[in-house]
Amino acid sequence: MTTDRLELSACTSIMVGKDASMDGATYISRNEDRLVAIHPKKFFVQPAVSGRKETYVSPFNNLTVPLPEEGMRYTSTPNGDDSEGPNEEDGFNELNVGESATESVYANERVLAFDPFVKNGFAEDSLTTLVLPFIKSAKDGVRYLGELIKKYGSAEGNGIQFNDKDSVWYMEIVTGHQWVAVRIPDDCYAVAANQIAIEDIDFNDPENYMWADGIQEFVEEHHLNPDNDRWDFRHIFGTDTEKDHHYNTPRVWYTQKCWNPSIEQDPESPELPFIRKPEHKLSIEDIQYILKSHYNETKYDPLGNGTEHERRVYRAISLSRTANSHILQMRDSDKNGAAGVEWIAFGVPSFSPHVPFFTNANDTDASYRELTDKMDMKSSYWMYEALGMLVESHYNEFIEQDTDYQKALSEWARRKIEEVDKKAVTMSGDALTDYLTEQNHEIATHYNEETKKFMADLVTQGCELSNLVFKMDPNL
Repeated sequence: MTTDRLELSACTSIMVGKDASMDGATYISRNEDRLVAIHPKKFFVQPAVSGRKETYVSPFNNLTVPLPEEGMRYTSTPNGDDSEGPNEEDGFNELNVGESATESVYANERVLAFDPFVKNGFAEDSLTTLVLPFIKSAKDGVRYLGELIKKYGSAEGNGIQFNDKDSVWYMEIVTGHQWVAVRIPDDCYAVAANQIAIEDIDFNDPENYMWADGIQEFVEEHHLNPDNDRWDFRHIFGTDTEKDHHYNTPRVWYTQKCWNPSIEQDPESPELPFIRKPEHKLSIEDIQYILKSHYNETKYDPLGNGTEHERRVYRAISLSRTANSHILQMRDSDKNGAAGVEWIAFGVPSFSPHVPFFTNANDTDASYRELTDKMDMKSSYWMYEALGMLVESHYNEFIEQDTDYQKALSEWARRKIEEVDKKAVTMSGDALTDYLTEQNHEIATHYNEETKKFMADLVTQGCELSNLVFKMDPNL
């Protein structure tokens, strides 16, 4: 593992419990941010496997793991270039269990001194591929991955989200073998932003907390706990640096400012709580707003009217180098046949819509499944990258239109999902999967067509905004 690798992925994760959401669904979500602006992604359905006799070898760091013979179908958003591993990032398996991997997190030198990373252990490139097809619940995801870390070790610090229809779990692997996980309370939300986030662990409550074998003994043996009267994972394993105060904590502050507006907090505080109960129930649009945000309506907005220092002092949530923004929405399949919806936004999240796809499917649209190395408007990834360039090139003139375009698609999506739900609840088995696959193609087609029409309109308007104009004086 190299320092360059650590800088490649710097994400923002948001989790919402079922009683904190307006529709009773659980949500896990993340902006997958990379070092460069162009990082092509696909949206794919990996088929189920049976009777397999294979060994997985990571192209990134040579992690070598025998694959289970049986594996479930699952969705994922792999890299277009898999030369450094599949980096499948997020998806639901056919048992309606979701995973988002990973949120890069960083431990302090005290703990790493006694449990350093394992060079060929688990890294982000493998954490969806080697976990999601094999887990039966959100909590089982923590258990399964914990066993793999115990056996193979971890190559880097990572936060991993899991959800099913009942629960949301967040797991932080912070050294070669040490990790903890917490169940997000049903009436709460949680935000993680590239800093170890989990706080107090109740070792007497295994229903809501999980941890690596021997972690208490590890901390005691090496005298790692700075507190007298608590076992705070963030205090023991985390960092509190100038970079944290400008790169990480402000993103947590902004989310909590939006969802708990009555609470005054310092954007640079190292003690911002990981878990909060929102002051109102949260909708899919609320989550999208945060993932698209850049300190909107504050002096810290890089596209706003603050001073040069104010606009540059904090790292925003939505970035030009966001490779994909995803929201994994799991609803109760007993009430709704089309339970899982994976919302995918390529391009800059601020300017792109989150497109809903039903995850009980056996294929994705060619515009998401096929990808070229160079710009090609047949590809959804390249189309949305181009949209972002267009909108930002004349931000003041185009942003209101872009907001209206996204709002119209969001309204259409709600109507479409409700229409599909009514039919899906009467279906089952292969017929349901085939129907939802067909609906996904229709959804992709609608979004692609509307986006291309909008882009054509922006190009037409943009031609009139050139500085290369000259008005002839009629008296000359």
